Formats: sequence, structure tokens, C-alpha cells
Amino acid sequence: MKMRYIKILIALLSIGLFSCASQEGEKESTGSATEEIDFIFPKGRQGSSETFTGTAFNYPLVMDTALTTMVGNVYFEPGARSNWHSHPAGQILIITDGEGFHQIEGEPKQLLKKGDVAVCPPNKKHWHGASPDTGMQQIYMLPNTEKGIVTWMEAVTDAQYN
Repeated sequence: MKMRYIKILIALLSIGLFSCASQEGEKESTGSATEEIDFIFPKGRQGSSETFTGTAFNYPLVMDTALTTMVGNVYFEPGARSNWHSHPAGQILIITDGEGFHQIEGEPKQLLKKGDVAVCPPNKKHWHGASPDTGMQQIYMLPNTEKGIVTWMEAVTDAQYN
């Protein structure tokens, strides 16, 4: 178990310190002629159509009750996005590849690119997802999970997304 945490820490540190070399078979095309996503972690399980528009995959990395923290990786295919949602203790997103958007209700939509960090304040309604032509990979961090994980809401409309 300790070795798993060391591997995760090394992977997280590699994001900011140097370009991660992908091993054979790990680099996958997003379908865009101009962009390929360098997958650091496996894609994971496909998200539910009840909480995502388009196709998104979630791969849990840390689910630690002692640290009350959850960390995972989400890959959004081009055009995919989450529904509006909130987190009781907030959420931190680190974009590890690709391009996409993040929006907190009542604020302008923000463009996100590799290396960007987005902070979703506690209990603030928001959404995030890939751009129309390029997939996006992100690491999410949920602190203080004893307060709860997520409250899912309605889908982001095409008008809100565009």
C-alpha cells in the first residue's frame, strides 16, 4: 500500500517537473487531427449519462478515509462535459493534458489548458469538460470528504457550453 502512494506521488510530481514519457500503447488519439492526449493513468470507468454529456472516464487514485481526501483522474473526450454539480468542501482541478472549460455559476466560462489549476469553492454550482475539438485530462482533488462528496444537478445545455 505504501508503494502505491509513492507511485502516485511520483506521478503527480512529474506533471509539473518534466514531461511524462508515455509507454507504448498509452498514447491515444482523441479523434482530433491536431491534438493527442498523453495518458498518465488508465482511462478508468466510463461516467454515467445521468451525470455527463458525451463520454468521460474516471480513474480513482486515492480514496483515503484517514486523510479524508479523494483524488482521481478524469478524461473527457472532445465535447464531453459534466453536469452542473457542487462539492461540500470544494474541489481542485489540475489539467494534465488537452483543453477544456470550467465555469462557476454566475461567472464567465474559463478556458483550461495543460498546466492550469481551477478551484471550485465549497458548495458552488459549477461544471467542467473538454473543448469541442480536443479532449481534456484532469486530476481532481476533493478535501474533507467527511462533509460529503458531490451533489449532481441538471445537464449543462448546449447554449451554456457554447
